[in-house]
Amino acid sequence: MKTMAQFTPFAIGVRGRVVEFRRPAVMGILNITDDSFYDGGRYREPAAMVAQAQRLLADGADIIDVGASSSRPGATLLPPDEEARRLAEAVTLLRQQLPEALLSVDTCYAMPARAAIAAGADIINDISGGQFEAPVDGIPPIFAAAADLQAPYILMHTRGTPDRMQQQTGYDDIVDELARYFSQRLDLLYRLGVKDVWLDPGFGFAKSLDDNYELLRRLGELATLFREPLLTALSRKSMIYKRLGTTPEEALDGTTALDAIALFQGSRLLRVHDPKPARETIKLLYNA
Repeated sequence: MKTMAQFTPFAIGVRGRVVEFRRPAVMGILNITDDSFYDGGRYREPAAMVAQAQRLLADGADIIDVGASSSRPGATLLPPDEEARRLAEAVTLLRQQLPEALLSVDTCYAMPARAAIAAGADIINDISGGQFEAPVDGIPPIFAAAADLQAPYILMHTRGTPDRMQQQTGYDDIVDELARYFSQRLDLLYRLGVKDVWLDPGFGFAKSLDDNYELLRRLGELATLFREPLLTALSRKSMIYKRLGTTPEEALDGTTALDAIALFQGSRLLRVHDPKPARETIKLLYNA
């Protein structure tokens, strides 16, 4: 059977080993926050946290992305020291219970990133693109952390912090802006010595409903501009449920539909709350 979509394999270096992805990867979301837009508060307790991580892996997640601070529109981020404490405790527990799991941490500050990697995390997933902390000698602290730790780094596009980002929507040319944003930051990351970078266009971050769909429609243009793999995080977001007039709880079918579009447009990673339908979509499109 021929595949319906084309895929370019990619790999990352993690703690002295190479992890290769020969099909699109699935990143399962594990929120240990109180107020995330969909599942906040469900997985704060250790037993619930481990059980959900096990479910994500059983349902096909390749990576577990642990987040301790909500970045939904309007949210106030946790102080770095408190986020560091929560992430380090969670990662320590997950690494003990799931020693072979590939763990990512969703943070925009250097302190939590360093604490989480020291506790056993593998990847830094930064929604800020290095913008939320004052640079030191021109270098964002989280960029320096990724370089010092030799950790794979996910670079996302946004404007402003979550509490103000939706006041900064509107683009003359959204693909052109993202291309310039990524190019500038990639140059600095590589000069610092970061080896592996993935790009996240930041659906829902400083983007109106129309901005999000324009970006999705033109995602293929962005994918052709960079060798770095594109990660798309569309799962149950407001761009789905607001257009459908429903709720995050009812947005799984819409997520699956948009994930399929993103894959056709060149996305090589899907960040989702529900790995099973994501893996089924990948199997149907790639027979893999």
